[in-house]
Amino acid sequence: MNESHSLTNCETCSARTALRGLFELSKKTSRWFDANAAGFAPLLLRLLIAYEFLEAGLEKVSGENWFADLTFPFPFNLLPPDLSWELSMGLEIVAPIALILGFATRFFSFALIILTIVAIAVVHWPTEWRTVAQLWQGYAITDQGYGNYKLPLMYLFMLTSLLFSGSGRLSLDAWLALKTH
Repeated sequence: MNESHSLTNCETCSARTALRGLFELSKKTSRWFDANAAGFAPLLLRLLIAYEFLEAGLEKVSGENWFADLTFPFPFNLLPPDLSWELSMGLEIVAPIALILGFATRFFSFALIILTIVAIAVVHWPTEWRTVAQLWQGYAITDQGYGNYKLPLMYLFMLTSLLFSGSGRLSLDAWLALKTH
């Protein structure tokens, strides 16, 4: 070791020690979250997505059926508009309740994914676009003539996360799994 190098005054050594300490703190924090709070992430996601879909379902209960003015893709175009309205309204009311409880989360997430894809295709996707830049203009909350698929796309990502991960520890699904083993 160089005689002029002092471990107590070395900035490089101090930085390494600080980085090691940060890394250890990060590992401890991560272990604490894994042990104590991991069940909250899917719960919070379930509550948020449930609120959004329940709100849409309740609006349909008190609203007027506007599905007759839409062109649905196959095979959904085979259903009469009144039946489509009732089915989507029913799913938008039943699925959020199930998600809040964490019951059949993967099933209801998948069903809402299908509903959301149809909604994007029929209502939220831009009617015309020639370039990716024009399509990108539809990535918005409100439709300014270019579509508005931002929120439904976010819902798709949230629902896909629930489909892949399940409902988490704070759910009826987890409770039922414990009871059956």
